[in-house]
Amino acid sequence: MSDTVRVGVIGAGAIAQVAHLPVLKRREDVEIVGLCDSDVAKAQALAGRFRVADVYDDIEDLLRYCRPDAVVICTPNHLHEVHAISAIRAGVPVLCERPLALSPAGVERVMRQVDRANLPVMVGMNHRFREDVQAVRTFLLGGELGELRSVRAYWHIFRPAGAPAGWRVRPAESGGGAMLDLGLPLVDLALWLAQCPSSRRVSAVFGGTHERGAVEDLGAAFMQCAEGHSVFIDVSWRHMGEQERFTLEVVGTAGSASIAPLSVFKELHGAAVDVTPPLEQAGDPFSSSYRAEWDHFVRVVRGTKPAPLLDEQLQLQRTMEAIQRSAAEGREIAL
Repeated sequence: MSDTVRVGVIGAGAIAQVAHLPVLKRREDVEIVGLCDSDVAKAQALAGRFRVADVYDDIEDLLRYCRPDAVVICTPNHLHEVHAISAIRAGVPVLCERPLALSPAGVERVMRQVDRANLPVMVGMNHRFREDVQAVRTFLLGGELGELRSVRAYWHIFRPAGAPAGWRVRPAESGGGAMLDLGLPLVDLALWLAQCPSSRRVSAVFGGTHERGAVEDLGAAFMQCAEGHSVFIDVSWRHMGEQERFTLEVVGTAGSASIAPLSVFKELHGAAVDVTPPLEQAGDPFSSSYRAEWDHFVRVVRGTKPAPLLDEQLQLQRTMEAIQRSAAEGREIAL
């Protein structure tokens, strides 16, 4: 491979526009060789904005003619699985926006293709790469907070009622509403920070679905893990407040920590002591998390870093499926 990684972008939607393309355009070691979207006019406008030479309306054409070293998949959720498999079969490493598939069976299908091709596939869990999240993980892995007891996470945003939301509110294309959109990355963080424990029981409740077949506007889920700790997730698309609310808190037997903003307390000599480390990165945590994610993925493509195990995505998808079942059936789900 040359010094420059040739990247194809699949999908010209919001996440490509506000996250991936701006980050990629600033990297001297990356060349964006093609942009693909079924809406060719939108893709052409976006390609002009980011000075991408080639535009396609079919992923197979991009893979054939651009010959990328890697692709990033930014299409609607229901297309992630098929687009990832297309790239894998073409021998191209993949960074796929979450979720990798809409079911555990879908994740398993991708995993089988990865095993056959022996190619790296990484799912875009950008919040893992936030500096505050990395700091909390360091404290947990070092045992400085003691034995983990609970994880609590909240993500509340405001979307005006009746505002167009496209495929995200269509269940067949999105796979779910606020819990999948906002809750899935929080569940991923909770499992990852706790070193991927196994959930034993899951209870969930959804709300805000005023029309038959509509996805939920808000939801809450409670998980009891076999290792003894609990996880609580609360999400909403209808938050009324001064600003978006995003936070995650972990509680251990010897300390606690939270993000957004970062705060770490430990019990020392019978008192709660603030041991919060300073953060080095300035600016928006959203943008910096995508920069760090791409730093990692470029190393994955070059073979100098391993991709996170897809077993984690299978466990995550099984947990999300249990959450959806619990909310739909109104009962606790055993795993």
